[in-house]
Amino acid sequence: MSDATPPAGAAPEPPSPDPPAPAPADDRAMHHVTEQTRTYPCGSCGAQLEFNITKQNLTCPSCGNEQAIVVDPARAPVEQDYLAALASLRSGALASAPQRIEGEKEIVCQNCGGHTTFSGSLTATRCPYCTTPIQRDDVHAAPARLPVDGILPFQVDPKTATAAIDEWINGRWFAPNEFKKYSSKGSFASVYTAYFTYDAQTASSYTGQRGDHYTVTVGSGDDRRTETRTRWSSVSGSVRNAFDDLPVYANDGLDLGHVQALEPWPTHQALPFSEEFVAGHLCRTYDHDVEESFVPAKARIDDAIESTVRQDIGGDEQRVERVATNYGSLAFKHLLLPIWLLTVLYEGKPFQVMINGVTGEVQGQRPYSKVKIALAVVAALILVVILFVVFGGSGSDGSG
Repeated sequence: MSDATPPAGAAPEPPSPDPPAPAPADDRAMHHVTEQTRTYPCGSCGAQLEFNITKQNLTCPSCGNEQAIVVDPARAPVEQDYLAALASLRSGALASAPQRIEGEKEIVCQNCGGHTTFSGSLTATRCPYCTTPIQRDDVHAAPARLPVDGILPFQVDPKTATAAIDEWINGRWFAPNEFKKYSSKGSFASVYTAYFTYDAQTASSYTGQRGDHYTVTVGSGDDRRTETRTRWSSVSGSVRNAFDDLPVYANDGLDLGHVQALEPWPTHQALPFSEEFVAGHLCRTYDHDVEESFVPAKARIDDAIESTVRQDIGGDEQRVERVATNYGSLAFKHLLLPIWLLTVLYEGKPFQVMINGVTGEVQGQRPYSKVKIALAVVAALILVVILFVVFGGSGSDGSG
């Protein structure tokens, strides 16, 4: 019986061991201390694990070995106090090193011995000789930089991204045919880009004028007509606004207008940051810190507040003379957001097409074909001539 008393003098039976706890996810990483980099060797065949977008796990492309990515819910992305971060930037730990990563860092690939160069804010790439995914360990966790609060993993897989790019480019009739051959001339890559998102509670007081339209009849006889005029009255008031996860792209290199058009981002789906989501993909740290990135954020906040003020004033027209805004709270998150990036060189100029790596939204630049535009103009002129010949004489009296 399991509860029997052991014989006198016998050693007590050791308790049954608890099942082994799963190894921390970071144990899968191989840290190369001398190079300050990390890779993810496959435990089955020794090849390199990569984040598989379709399966949402680490997968070995050589043997198919899969490893789940375990995230700690206690590390869920939370907002950070903006003013506290600002104080750290201006004095203290964050002021001890430049926030902008510049220049190049050359490292030796620990898989093949080849040399790989990290330029600027790039923190993850592939060895150009053996395609080993390599990440820098000396940036995201550096004490002199703001840590990453969360990451939105890629959801749009390569097949879907390629189909979206094809559809977008083929829908641009005026694009040169050569541009549409991007598969042989362009660079297509999955990139995690740096963003700061801002939360704010604002209270704004304003003064201005409300314009109400009214009509009057003026003149007499044939000159009698109705005119619309505006009656202006002075107004004042106050409005409140709430902003949640207002995103600002914190890197250089992409067209800001098209990047902003990729919104909205489902930032509520962001997960705790784990380097494993980056394995096999490009990644960048921020070029512009939380203070620099707040400049365009504030411009968008101000625009939204003015729109709210105009709605509050009402009437047919509004004149906003003064707005004074107080911030009840201001917070931010540092997130990595996924973008598929196609860059095509056409006639010596780069053109970029981007895909939101979560929603699939496509935005981008394209060149225009002078030949196609000329053909379209000629076709339009021919159509005008034909219409004139067919219908031009319809108003004549038939004489002659």
